[in-house]
Amino acid sequence: MEIAYITCPEAIEEKLERKHNLRLREARQVLLNEPRIRFVERGHVEGENLYAALGQSYGGRYIIVFFIYKPNEQSAMIISARDMSRKERKSYEKK
Repeated sequence: MEIAYITCPEAIEEKLERKHNLRLREARQVLLNEPRIRFVERGHVEGENLYAALGQSYGGRYIIVFFIYKPNEQSAMIISARDMSRKERKSYEKK
């Protein structure tokens, strides 16, 4: 999966900071830093599915980013991001 563009609605960006104490740049870093990507569910628009990217920010923070991938634009629209749970981090570190 190739991601050429990363977008994030302003309301989501504000929620990331308020609720998860996470800056948008950290979520973007995960997507740019060779994350492990897994399919989550089919999207409401055909071909635009929900994925989760597990990875680290450049500062070493373990983050999971949920995004909608738009293949015709090669873009990812971030819809949520948070710190990985212990279980997610353990699974991420094993691979």
